[in-house]
Amino acid sequence: MTIHITGKVRDPGVLALPIGSRVVDAITAAGGIRKGADTGPLNLARRLVDGEQIVVGLPPPPGSHPLTDPATTNILSLNSATADQLEQLPGVGEVLAQRIIEYRDTHGGFQSIEQLREVSGIGERKYAELKDKVSP
Repeated sequence: MTIHITGKVRDPGVLALPIGSRVVDAITAAGGIRKGADTGPLNLARRLVDGEQIVVGLPPPPGSHPLTDPATTNILSLNSATADQLEQLPGVGEVLAQRIIEYRDTHGGFQSIEQLREVSGIGERKYAELKDKVSP
């Protein structure tokens, strides 16, 4: 799998890592965290997803959704959310977050919230829990 790691690591860039690697593995492969830097809200134990970007020790770019409790934030965009952000939604774990991302990539994004019902693992009850917390 290939990821892009940037921010306060010693050797940022595009890295090829084994499938199943975790955020901590990417940081290690990038030479570790720079002296005095902090990983911030990153979940170091989270499995990586092919093609994702990891930003270490920097605030999120303007317009992005920081990793916070979705109950206290605005609506999460299905078309731009990271796996970490999706996992913060109620009832969404690592596997379901990956299925949402795969659906988005395969279908060119979400055109409507109702398309969530087409993602394997999202039934009527889970859809009802999510529909008010997300946007296309």
